[in-house]
Amino acid sequence: MSEIAEIIDTLETKIQKLFLKINNLEQKNQALQQELNISATTIQNQNTAVTTLKKDFESLKMTNSLLGSEDYKRDTKLKINSLIREIDYCIAQLAD
Repeated sequence: MSEIAEIIDTLETKIQKLFLKINNLEQKNQALQQELNISATTIQNQNTAVTTLKKDFESLKMTNSLLGSEDYKRDTKLKINSLIREIDYCIAQLAD
């Protein structure tokens, strides 16, 4: 009988250790989930900032070219031509 009691005690001890490990792993998992959410939010904010900065850069390039900068004149001319084509297309659609 004492052998069975020892086996049961050993099993209870092992089960308690397993429950402790499970609890620790669940806590670590929650902490990692929170860290992942924070990182995802940070990445999203940085992507938004990059997009805004790209738009600002394009606006500055356009402004520089309109003010006489030789560096971006070609780009500005291409953009203006593209806009004119879009306007012509819209006028043609309205005329129909």
